[in-house]
Amino acid sequence: MQVREMYAAFAAAGAGAKNAAESAVNEIANATETMETFAAAKENLQEMAENPGLISGWIQGLVPELLNFAFQIVVAILIYAVGGRIIRLIAKMVWRSMERSNADEGVKQFVTSVVKYSLYVILVFSIMGLFGIATTSAVAVLGSAGVAVGLALQGSLSNFAGGVLILILKPFKVGDYIIADGSEGSVVEISIFYTKLLTVDNRMVVIPNGTLSNSSLTNVTSMDRRRVDITVGIGYEADIRTAKDILRRLAEEEPARLPEEEPLVFVNELGASSVELGLRVWVLTDEYWNVKWRLTEKIKYAFDGQGITIPYQQIDVQIRQ
Repeated sequence: MQVREMYAAFAAAGAGAKNAAESAVNEIANATETMETFAAAKENLQEMAENPGLISGWIQGLVPELLNFAFQIVVAILIYAVGGRIIRLIAKMVWRSMERSNADEGVKQFVTSVVKYSLYVILVFSIMGLFGIATTSAVAVLGSAGVAVGLALQGSLSNFAGGVLILILKPFKVGDYIIADGSEGSVVEISIFYTKLLTVDNRMVVIPNGTLSNSSLTNVTSMDRRRVDITVGIGYEADIRTAKDILRRLAEEEPARLPEEEPLVFVNELGASSVELGLRVWVLTDEYWNVKWRLTEKIKYAFDGQGITIPYQQIDVQIRQ
């Protein structure tokens, strides 16, 4: 048994030595190959140093290519600059033609944006062709990547479709005052992807068209006239007839009231601590807030003059010593 174990040990040691020898031979071969590479590089450098004409010839062969590339860049910049001016000119022509046809402001903005961006895409493809990039290849790449591009641009495509729906269905137009997506303001622009609102405190709110087309909104200025609703509470000890006469008189004296619509004064509710009176007056939409603020102030002064109290919440605090 000992002899067999010794034989097996010697066999294993022999195999290990054989593997080590093979590894050493491979390392020597790699080192030899590396040395040959360095030697070839050294010979090339020596040859180039002994023959400067090789370097100058290489540079001379490279210069025309660099000059050609620089010329192409200059031409591309000129084409983009000239093309950009032509595109802006075409956009102005489209805008003026729609103005002559009395198109809606939002339609003019949207169509002009579509024409402008489409022409810029054509311009970019033309410049790509100048550098030898085949436009058909670019289109084929975009087509093959259509699914990925569609997923990446899903939000933008939804906003574009929303803009088209807004222009077709016309839930609002430029100049309208709308309330949507927690924001409100006057519509100043309907672009390809977004609608811009200008708030009363001069803030610009940008809302995606997809959001506006898929959610409910309130168009405050869609109609040419609005009804001003004012409610005011008086004490139970006050004379209701006198309070109603005051409200009716103030409404009839309001200069912005539409004369064809009679003001309406009524008892709206008998509350826990007050009698709630209501006043309704029809005015032009542009005069809504001015009339509401003016009437509210006049009602307070008139009630004070007649001794009619407007109840308000009070807290009595008692301090015991």
